[in-house]
Amino acid sequence: MLDLDFMTLVTIVALGCITVITRGFFFISSKPWTLPHWAQRGLQYAPIAALAAVVIPEIVMTQGELISTWRDARLFAAAAGMAWFFWKRGVLGTIVTGMLVYLPLRLGLGW
Repeated sequence: MLDLDFMTLVTIVALGCITVITRGFFFISSKPWTLPHWAQRGLQYAPIAALAAVVIPEIVMTQGELISTWRDARLFAAAAGMAWFFWKRGVLGTIVTGMLVYLPLRLGLGW
């Protein structure tokens, strides 16, 4: 038992050191460091790609498989939210519209 606790402590300390080194790497250099233009341009799309990677599987999959019916509240909520966003371009309205469609279908109809 003592050996396992020691290895856990070593792992935590090592991961902490790695985190500090990698996050502090940019402060070590005395001259300013900039990303190349192509990297800056690519990082503009990173939040959108990450959001899509999380949201889209949640909409079209259940239990690790594609949904097999059109009677799924998530599909209609996503469609309503997208329609609101393309109409008004507001994030809060998109969320509210999606939830206003999702909740009655999910709770009222049991979809």
